[in-house]
Amino acid sequence: MIKFDGHVDMMSESFGKKEKLKSKKEIELLFAEGKSIAKYPVRLVFKMVSFEEDVAFKVGTSVSKRYFKKAVDRNRIKRLMRESYRKNKYIVANTTHQFTFMFLYTGKEMPEYDLIESKIKGILLKFVKQEIEPKSK
Repeated sequence: MIKFDGHVDMMSESFGKKEKLKSKKEIELLFAEGKSIAKYPVRLVFKMVSFEEDVAFKVGTSVSKRYFKKAVDRNRIKRLMRESYRKNKYIVANTTHQFTFMFLYTGKEMPEYDLIESKIKGILLKFVKQEIEPKSK
């Protein structure tokens, strides 16, 4: 299991430009070949890849225009998901592989930060249990 002493230096808690998933080609490949983990109302689609940057994860977020017509609402939910990933990425930090992540919000109502954070934390723990721990043994 993950041992965490409560101390994280400020650099590891950032979410820099290199960590953002922007490439259309990588996103298409992620949805075509990626696996997924869901804890309603958040779904994680992930794929093991390799890229030049020296980061372990490239992360994107998405919210459906179907349920949230206003861009301000979609942007708020994406901001909540990015922030909760940024705060909890220490959970998946000890991997030697590189992955692309896409967090999708599948709910129909505006969420609270606490809900998003608990779901993303649960998804990241499930990801570690399912993907990282079997490979390290």
